[in-house]
Amino acid sequence: MRRLLFAFLSGGLFGAGLFLSGMTDTTKVQGWLDVFGDWDPTLAFVMGGAIIPMAIAWRIAAGRRTSLLGSPLPGRSKAHVDAPLVVGSVIFGAGWAMAGLCPGPAIASLSYGGWRGLLFLVAMTGGMVAAPPLKAWLAAA
Repeated sequence: MRRLLFAFLSGGLFGAGLFLSGMTDTTKVQGWLDVFGDWDPTLAFVMGGAIIPMAIAWRIAAGRRTSLLGSPLPGRSKAHVDAPLVVGSVIFGAGWAMAGLCPGPAIASLSYGGWRGLLFLVAMTGGMVAAPPLKAWLAAA
């Protein structure tokens, strides 16, 4: 029960942060990505506001074996850059630039995004469902 409560509070805090920072406003996100046009640098503060606390949290978590709620923490993955990571990153970035939404803000915008937000969420879910079989098919080819 404690774990569900913390998940609910964390999700609510994350959603509120997305809303207050403007990450659910597609025009603001596209303005951030329009580096050679009408660039809006304000989301740099959002990025810094996310990166700095996470760097501290990773440093603290590196010395722990369990979370504050007692669950085991997963080991650190080996970071390596390969073709699937690069291709996936490019596809993600292109979709983010075109739509102005990524998964978290897309879900947060369901309450006010209208049919366009719902259409994006359906397309995103379709891509997530199609990706594993496509990856397996490409690996076999």
